Amino acid sequence: MKIAVTGSSGLIGRTLTARLRADGHQVVRLVRRPPRGGEVAATDKAVSEVRWDPRAADAGAPPLAGIDVVVHLAGAGVGDHRWTAAYKAEIRASRVLATRALASALAAAEPRPRAFIVASAIGWYGDTGGREVTEAAPAGKAFLSRVVHDWEAAADPARDAGIRVAHLRSGLVLGPGGGVLARLALPARLGVLPRFGDGHQVMSWISLTDEIRAIRFLLDGDGAEMRSGPYNLTAPNPVTDGELTAALLAACKRPDFAWLRVPAPLLKLGLGEMSSELLTSARVLPARLLDAGFEFAHPTIAAALAAELPR
Repeated sequence: MKIAVTGSSGLIGRTLTARLRADGHQVVRLVRRPPRGGEVAATDKAVSEVRWDPRAADAGAPPLAGIDVVVHLAGAGVGDHRWTAAYKAEIRASRVLATRALASALAAAEPRPRAFIVASAIGWYGDTGGREVTEAAPAGKAFLSRVVHDWEAAADPARDAGIRVAHLRSGLVLGPGGGVLARLALPARLGVLPRFGDGHQVMSWISLTDEIRAIRFLLDGDGAEMRSGPYNLTAPNPVTDGELTAALLAACKRPDFAWLRVPAPLLKLGLGEMSSELLTSARVLPARLLDAGFEFAHPTIAAALAAELPR
């Protein structure tokens, strides 16, 4: 297949692009910077780059002729900066506006791509107090819940044009080379990784390996034409923050000082509204993936850390 990917420089995008290339697919990276056509072509004939920035005056529509599937992963990092009013606007625009622009371009393409696989997040559910939720649960009311709701709705132009649309409601993605695991690994190795708040909040996670496998599962395979709508990309065994901390320290062969904590008020003082990412409690289950026959390579946190923790 010929597959276009946005966000190909991120943790998930880099890994997915490498996997697609290894499987013999042709990858077109949609990038915001000027494309490195000559350099990429010289190193890998299966990869090309096209500039597309939906908020640039000269961006235009991306050339999508001949593209079979578009995987849209781009978006400003939720945990990269304090949530000022300006950065919250950036989070929203980078998801909602970009997705709507790309969905409209797909709807206008001739011939149209078969599928639009769009990044989303378990922020859809908000804080459920640790209650189990599946894809059938309604959106929450918090800032990220509203963003995710509008982010998914922004794909409607593609859906209305008859393109299969699947939303990837990803949890905490644990993988080497970036993301939450990269932030936690160093203090864990030093034996000073604290619990956040009371440590009882439920963290819904997925290994990077299973994140990529789930995306591929939604890209192709038997019955792929039915794989539309939201999918929770989370392992079937969520853990509390305290359990995640203990597992990380055990994997790094460091003692677990259960008394070492960062109190919730201190987190809120230091991080502001962004502290909700560390304190929200939601037990998000991958009901639709399991019902479709997907099998997790790393269903437990111990298995995920053994496979993904950087050596």
